[in-house]
Amino acid sequence: MILEPLLPPSPGPSVPAPLLTELTALYASNHEFHTLSGDFPDPHDIRPEQVAAALTEEWALPGVDVLLARSFGRLIGIAITLAHHPDPSDPDPWIGLLMVDASLHGQGHGRRLASLVEDRFRAADRRAVRLAVLADNPKALAFWTALGYEVIDHREDVQLKRPCAVLRKDLTTP
Repeated sequence: MILEPLLPPSPGPSVPAPLLTELTALYASNHEFHTLSGDFPDPHDIRPEQVAAALTEEWALPGVDVLLARSFGRLIGIAITLAHHPDPSDPDPWIGLLMVDASLHGQGHGRRLASLVEDRFRAADRRAVRLAVLADNPKALAFWTALGYEVIDHREDVQLKRPCAVLRKDLTTP
């Protein structure tokens, strides 16, 4: 698996159509998550323009990286990270989204993608990473805790005020 940054489009054309088609298929495959998150009006009918708008919203935030995970040339996942949380008292970077094509769940791709994201933060000399899991998503909570993340707080997310568990993982130990 390789990670490649997806840079925001410069003024003019948006994400190239073939890539947007790949991204839309990735997002659409995860309708169970999108049903929980409410990020799209109809999680069973996610459209390219909605994915493009979601990415544009992400890129509007300072310090956001959109990372595409490919295996043998196929887009299999995406990670969206934040260098700094909007709360200035929070010193850690965040994983805002980590999503693997649903047809590949249970094959270790999510673990590998999470590990590559953690390695990027370690290389940037970051000491820990945080993320939020929706309170009604026990599968995600089990995934992240199995990777060594610990619940440190319960609160609402910043954008949509959904109840979440906040998790943190120390990156200073292998």
